[in-house]
Amino acid sequence: MKIARIDLDGTTRLGIVDGESVQPLAADVQQLDLLTASAAERRQIVDRSADGSPLALSDVRLRAAIEPTTLRDFLTFEEHLEGSLKILGATEPHPVWYEMPVFLFYNSNTALGPGDTVAVPPGCELLDFELELCVVIGKAGKDLTPEQAGEHIAGYTLFNDWSARDLMERVIPFGMGPMKGKDFANSFGPWIVTADELEPFRRDGRIALDLHAELNGVPLPAGGDNSVNMAWSFEEMIAFASRGTELKPGDVLASGTCGGGCLLEYWAHLDTEQVPPLKPGDVVTLVAQGIGSMSNTIVAGASPVALPRARAARERRDRRWAAVVSHVG
Repeated sequence: MKIARIDLDGTTRLGIVDGESVQPLAADVQQLDLLTASAAERRQIVDRSADGSPLALSDVRLRAAIEPTTLRDFLTFEEHLEGSLKILGATEPHPVWYEMPVFLFYNSNTALGPGDTVAVPPGCELLDFELELCVVIGKAGKDLTPEQAGEHIAGYTLFNDWSARDLMERVIPFGMGPMKGKDFANSFGPWIVTADELEPFRRDGRIALDLHAELNGVPLPAGGDNSVNMAWSFEEMIAFASRGTELKPGDVLASGTCGGGCLLEYWAHLDTEQVPPLKPGDVVTLVAQGIGSMSNTIVAGASPVALPRARAARERRDRRWAAVVSHVG
């Protein structure tokens, strides 16, 4: 089943996509109602809540496929990691990458959908896209094993992890993550495809979907990958993410960028003159086998508001550390 969020008469509703049409559901049906249901229960909900006749998909505005409750972005494609070492300030992958599925928390309040515009973030001159696949959690769980984790996947969708590379490059060495380089936009779409529908694509313990990106209608010459190449399966990522904490329905876990799925990898071998960064008017399209495609257009953004440099502390206390140690000891 393909579960979409659609704009209908100025409100966001759920719709079930079937080929080139979409069946709107009653306004009181919530996305979590479908994500947390079994396949049989999901079909019953759809059958009893269909609202009106199906609409042509081309006549409907799609909203973000999911507004995540939390958003974790992993780094599971080794080819992308190798092509990204320059911005990470390294010459070879950190040993920890081979030991655990590392991830970052992202801003979950910036969800965009197909057709939405993406504004260049303030101060950015090296805007990039990132082609990723992600899973949506449909069942709460904590301290899960990889074998249990599959039962907690409601479905899959495409994720464009927009990146301001120059804003990231300045702060990553500081050790607090990409900060404003990742704070401005996340695109999800075109819809959520339920896990059961993509099971036929499973291979070698992975969902094996062909992925590629297009810029202004032209596929990237060296772009594209297959999700079978993920170093960690989504089930393993879920198990790791659930250690000591509860994953809840609506949480999103993203694969990280696939090989050849961003401009940064081209810049590692060429330069920004040969492969320019994104600019207003550019259209980025992500495509995933079994899911569909999602396009967004870049538009001009605001200028950064100037801030002063850090102010030195007005007063400093005279801490006598030997006395403190003696006291607490």
